[in-house]
Amino acid sequence: MAIPESAKKRLLQLMRFLEQNNGAPLSSAEAEALTGWSSCTIRKDISYLSDRNPLWDTEEDREGPGQKVGGAAGYLPEQLIPAIRKALGLDRRRRFCVVGLGRLGSAFLNFRAYELGEFELAAGFDTNVNRVEILKSPAPLYPAYKMGEVINRFSVELALLCVPEDAAQAAAEKLAAAGIRGILNFAPIALKLPPEVTVRNVYVVDELRALAVRMA
Repeated sequence: MAIPESAKKRLLQLMRFLEQNNGAPLSSAEAEALTGWSSCTIRKDISYLSDRNPLWDTEEDREGPGQKVGGAAGYLPEQLIPAIRKALGLDRRRRFCVVGLGRLGSAFLNFRAYELGEFELAAGFDTNVNRVEILKSPAPLYPAYKMGEVINRFSVELALLCVPEDAAQAAAEKLAAAGIRGILNFAPIALKLPPEVTVRNVYVVDELRALAVRMA
């Protein structure tokens, strides 16, 4: 059964809550309080993970990974997290690179979320050779002209694009030509790339506007 895009987004957020719950079961009622989604919506999303034996929590008194553990009821992280990973294609490690090592890009070099194991920082790139030589990083850093060679050699699939707006399109085209399949773009520009390259745009002003609209 195909999982709707809206359900995928909710499952990703649910997985994060489970990871942050210190191994304790998480009930659909607790998830509802954290997210604002209804318990019915949460159960429906989880039902997409298994056609044969859905992962119910114990509030519905159904068999499955959700059960009482030490008197607590809820979804068990050690069973539900792997199920979400498998259903969403996150059950293998993917390599990514950071392009543009200014203040934003260099901050991502030591981002602790990579320790979750889903992603491996393979390389960083910048047009400023001095910056490449000076910055400290757990992964090797290279001048931008080596992007194609390095991405191909290490089978890098994803890129964080942290360059200025006027350099973003050209850098994105080079990434696509090198074999990058997904780009997280932080420049305030709509990239024009082949359809086989997935792009997500993260623009702080848009997020602030979205907050203001909800507050209004």
